[in-house]
Amino acid sequence: MRYNLIAGLSLALMAAAGTNQAQQLQQADPNAPVSKYDYHDAFGPLFYNKNGNEFRAASGEPGGHYWQNRADYQLSARLNDQTNEITGTEVLTYTNNSPQKLSFLWMHLDQNLFRQDSRGSAIVPLAGSRNGGRGQVFDAGFKIKSVKLVNGTATTDLKFVINDTRMQVILPKEVAAAGGQVKLKVEFSFVEPDYGSDRTGILQTKNGKIFTIAQWYPRVAVYDDVLGWNTVPYTGPGEFYLEYGDFDLSITAPANHIVFASGELQNPQEVYTAEQQKRWAQAAQSDKTVMIRTASEVTNPASRPAGKQELTWRFKIKNARDVSWASSASFVVDAAKMNLPSGKKAMSVSAYPVESDGNGAWGRSTEYTKKSIEYNSTKWFEFPYPVATTVAGVVGGMEYPGIVFCGARSKGRSLWDVNDHEFGHTWFPMIVGSNERLFGWMDEGFNTFINTLSTDNFNNGEYKPSRAVDMHRMGAYFTRPELEPVMTTPAGLKERNNGLLLYSKPSAGLVMLREQILGPERFDYAFRTYIERWAFKHPTPDDFFRTMENVGGESLQWFWRGWFQNNWRLDVGVRDVKYVDNDASKGALITLDNLEKMAMPAILEIKTKDGKTERVKLPVEIWERNNTWTFRYPSTSEVESVTYDPDKVLPDWNEANNVWKK
Repeated sequence: MRYNLIAGLSLALMAAAGTNQAQQLQQADPNAPVSKYDYHDAFGPLFYNKNGNEFRAASGEPGGHYWQNRADYQLSARLNDQTNEITGTEVLTYTNNSPQKLSFLWMHLDQNLFRQDSRGSAIVPLAGSRNGGRGQVFDAGFKIKSVKLVNGTATTDLKFVINDTRMQVILPKEVAAAGGQVKLKVEFSFVEPDYGSDRTGILQTKNGKIFTIAQWYPRVAVYDDVLGWNTVPYTGPGEFYLEYGDFDLSITAPANHIVFASGELQNPQEVYTAEQQKRWAQAAQSDKTVMIRTASEVTNPASRPAGKQELTWRFKIKNARDVSWASSASFVVDAAKMNLPSGKKAMSVSAYPVESDGNGAWGRSTEYTKKSIEYNSTKWFEFPYPVATTVAGVVGGMEYPGIVFCGARSKGRSLWDVNDHEFGHTWFPMIVGSNERLFGWMDEGFNTFINTLSTDNFNNGEYKPSRAVDMHRMGAYFTRPELEPVMTTPAGLKERNNGLLLYSKPSAGLVMLREQILGPERFDYAFRTYIERWAFKHPTPDDFFRTMENVGGESLQWFWRGWFQNNWRLDVGVRDVKYVDNDASKGALITLDNLEKMAMPAILEIKTKDGKTERVKLPVEIWERNNTWTFRYPSTSEVESVTYDPDKVLPDWNEANNVWKK
């Protein structure tokens, strides 16, 4: 045994010496370009920061002891459409499912962003920003009248401390772990901004104001197994991270207003006319859009119930992370049914001013939303709410459970895009509740990706792009050296890079993963599994990465590292073609160089003198321990040309070295 072991070691050393000599000879080629590629970086084994545990399994699914807390809300609000003030009362029932006792709660006061002395206002650059109130000076922010502990019919005032957009509520007794509950009552008011960070605001129309109201009540912060209390301040760039629960919502508005909100209306007989209720019943059975309130009826008092100054609208929604609402006297309203895979009842509804329908655009809004939701429900996970309402307003595009706000001037393809995108957010982050404040790419990027598929599907490609995306051009743009990595918090991105790094680049990465790396069948199954595993839960990036690897059956750490964790570039060149024994009929030896930091599979188009054209695909593992790769192509005649990535589906930023010609 000892002799054989020594002999084996000697042979291995000799073989290694021969291999090294061959590599040295190859690298000594005076034509070999200088490479930045280091396969130890690209394929390093330590991508994940920690092993799986009882809360989050190494397979990417929730662990056996995964937990998350719960927040159920009873909310009431009154709208003064003259002063733009909203007065509200909130009863929060908070369930602590964590293993820790909690002696205080943190709550988000997002309206405080619009105060002149807020952190968010302080970081708005001189050139301006969409984040904030666009320089408005008004009586902004929450006025918290009281915070009380509710115990049966008794209430006790609680101490609370407000710091910018956060409020800490000190509890007289700890909330017990593993199921303990506490109930709070909060009385508050605020003045709605005309424009609130492109997420909430007021649009002036000829028939009245359109109020699109969001971030309008104190919302409890998430307490999780990753950071404990998630108290990142709301400064504008990042969005939200919220607990799930049931909502019971009452909105009191002027009687000439129509109100829409997250969830299902509970009292239609009190707030719609008999004729409108009849039309709603027709719409619930119709695949075609049915008018509930026409443009000609908007200024007709008979289109609203008579005899009252105010009306109260009651809505309920279950297992949601938030609620939002809209109110206006100017709404044209239409609706149609949506066909969900389970046969569950649901409706698509649109509300818009007469100005929006002047070009015919918003007349298709209900159709757009219906088709988008039906496709994504069948493809990924069923739409979980009874109503999907699209509201035209001052907000360019913003999503909330069961209701979205879209620009009143949108039309044609742009209206399809914004409806499809905002309701695509139903899946990310309304169903899959990732932390938008830290990982904006996990909702915006994933949603942008599913938008590519729903757009291709809509009306057999009505809005499908006329030509394929040129990933060489986009790769150069996506990986410019001055850009931040995708896995940068939204607050850490230059605002001009938000669209690129939160939306486009992660979406393009998923397209490549689906089309070029895993293939549609493996990708779709893994992606659908991720959604199902983390529906109404709180995944982290690792949970997504691990799920895609475990379900897709592929180690993808090289891909996550290059496209998401780092801003690496891809540049593969075709260096040379030689022949076995200098005889083309015996086969060609084709040499590729990886010149930048990123690895990807290689796609080659080879044309030979006898008129043949063939595609060859090499796996990414050619770069696992090499920055130069030579392979044998079974040619029978001379090679005329070799083209790397001929369809431009990989993000190779430098086309100058992609083609070798005889």
